[in-house]
Amino acid sequence: MQSDMPVFYSFRRCPYAIRARLAILAAQQQVELREISLKNKHAAFLRASPSGTVPCLVAQGSVIDESLEIMLWALQQNDPQGWLDMPTAGWALIAHFDGAFKVALDRTKYAVRYAGSDPESQRAIAHGILSELEAEMGAWIFERPSIADYAILPFVRQFAFIDKPLFDTQPWPKLHDCLGRFLGSAEFQEVMGKHAFWQVSDAPTPFPPLER
Repeated sequence: MQSDMPVFYSFRRCPYAIRARLAILAAQQQVELREISLKNKHAAFLRASPSGTVPCLVAQGSVIDESLEIMLWALQQNDPQGWLDMPTAGWALIAHFDGAFKVALDRTKYAVRYAGSDPESQRAIAHGILSELEAEMGAWIFERPSIADYAILPFVRQFAFIDKPLFDTQPWPKLHDCLGRFLGSAEFQEVMGKHAFWQVSDAPTPFPPLER
């Protein structure tokens, strides 16, 4: 079934898809949500996504295949919470977490995929990056919520739950508080709603829902 909404291919637990959904929700931009199985990727998704990865947005004949670009697509249309009103340093911080932190996260969580990688040394690298973040944080990453928080915290969440008891013992009071508020927020709960894997015969699933 067809709809006039942009089509958004997603996977519920993927941190890249989580941050894209958060921006779409904040920007009040409605899309047709299509939940994809990463173990059995739908042919329509593979035709749409050049990289074969989620998230992927198809809007007005164009494909946006990078999560940060999807966030910007949404927020540049409507930014009621002022997420883009962020210190310039925030962009470098996002890039650092998308780069060095994500590398360390993957080699801690999925060590068996990386021959010769030591998960404990990679965990130490991630801890060092998070300690640096803790030292510079305000009430959020900066003094008020911005795109930096919503681009970075899904990855902090993923890292935390590799070993949550160990994570909780670390001396990061500001980060623990910030992550707790993020995980407890209505916005996070909404973007983490469960959906069945999409099939061609399905009626469109609007996200955010038509009635909220």
